[in-house]
Amino acid sequence: MVNILFCGNGYVFDGMLTCALSILKRSDSDEPYTFFVYTMDVSHIKPAYTPIPDEMIAFFDGVIKEYNKENRAVKIDVTDLYMKEFSGCPNEGAYCSPYTLIRLFADMIDGMPDKLLYLDADVMFNRDVHLLYDTDVSDVEYAAARDHYGKYLIRPDYVNAGVLLFNLKKMKQTGLLAKARELIKTKKLVFADQSAIIRSTSSKKMLPQRFNDQKFLHRRTVVRHFSKRLFWLPYPHTDNIKQWHVSRVHKVFRYYCFDDVLYEYIYLKKKYESEVDPR
Repeated sequence: MVNILFCGNGYVFDGMLTCALSILKRSDSDEPYTFFVYTMDVSHIKPAYTPIPDEMIAFFDGVIKEYNKENRAVKIDVTDLYMKEFSGCPNEGAYCSPYTLIRLFADMIDGMPDKLLYLDADVMFNRDVHLLYDTDVSDVEYAAARDHYGKYLIRPDYVNAGVLLFNLKKMKQTGLLAKARELIKTKKLVFADQSAIIRSTSSKKMLPQRFNDQKFLHRRTVVRHFSKRLFWLPYPHTDNIKQWHVSRVHKVFRYYCFDDVLYEYIYLKKKYESEVDPR
């Protein structure tokens, strides 16, 4: 069983769908997948911060079962945990959204597997997920690759938390996530949950950049992370092109290797909008 974790509200649907399709299409194993989705209702902060709808999860579950009937999507509402732990905390207005914080509850939720691959929604797999998932993390809390900019600007082993292979059993023993939650509750951190995880780490395995490539796509790239990045031309600027911005992926990045995934995503998104959520 391969265990994947996403976090967010309905706005992560495009990312969940494209990421999951890339995993299913690029991986050869017949092993089933469980996609856990943490979500919550914090609409008191912003009206759009509502839980991912059950209909969306059901549609997503149907899509992944087309690849293997044993695949499943599991929605877990963490609203109560969030309100108890983080409501009104210094990082509630984090640089992204409160949904970036809720992976820090993984050790508090019953039934979570010992090995768990957390993924930001804006990643795509270019090669087999097992190249990453089969990494031995038995003696460390997690495995992660360096942050493309942080490794230069902060320190050489500064990791990007958008792709984290958790050894949840070890993290419970060391209290990593409990320590991270305490930091979130008491200190304003520049990168919120990422900073909290890094500061609370006692042991980690550094992965090659190809397991979380935030700027380039090479033949050996396993995970392409479509995070915000710096462009030098036609003038220095940042842009935040996601994989579901299909025309921009073609025009700006000139990537066509994901077209089988992206065209299926376009078809499925239209199907969802016409059959499940007609507006």
